[in-house]
Amino acid sequence: MPQGTQLHVALPPNPSQFDLAFRDFLITKLVQSGAPVQQMPGQTLDVTYHAQLVRHNSDRPHFIPGQFTMIAAGLMAAYGLRHEHLDAQLLATLGLTVAADYGASINSGGPTNTEMILTTTVARGGQYIARKTDVYYLENADTPLFLRPSYKSVNMKVVSQ
Repeated sequence: MPQGTQLHVALPPNPSQFDLAFRDFLITKLVQSGAPVQQMPGQTLDVTYHAQLVRHNSDRPHFIPGQFTMIAAGLMAAYGLRHEHLDAQLLATLGLTVAADYGASINSGGPTNTEMILTTTVARGGQYIARKTDVYYLENADTPLFLRPSYKSVNMKVVSQ
C-alpha cells in the first residue's frame, strides 16, 4: 500500500462490544504508525473486519507437555551425551516432570469450547488489497463480549378513535 494512502475503518453492522473496542484499537494503531485514517468513507481504502464465533462441544484432553518436561528432557540429553548412557534416575525425573506438567495442565481450567475467527480486509472498489484471518481461543465465560446484540421485535396494535 503506497505511503499516504487514505484509510477508513468501517464498523460492522450491529456491532458487539468486541467490535466497538477492536475498531478503536485498530484506528489507534494505524494512526500511531503514521497512516492517514479518515472518519468518513470516500476516496479511501476500506478496512473492514468480521468476528465469527464458533462453538463446539468436542471432548478433547487438555494435557499439554510443558516446561518441566522440556527442562528434564534437555538435562537427560546433556547427561546422556556426557556419560554415553541414560541413568534410571534421569528417567524417573522425566516421569515426575511429566506428572507435574499434567497436574499443571488439568488445573488450568481445561479446553475452551469457543473460538473466534477474526478476518480483517483492506479493499478498494470491491477488490481485495490485503486480507488476514486469525483464530483465537476464548474463555467460555467471555463469550457474551463477542455476541452481537439482538433486537426483539415488539408487536404493537394501532388503534384509532
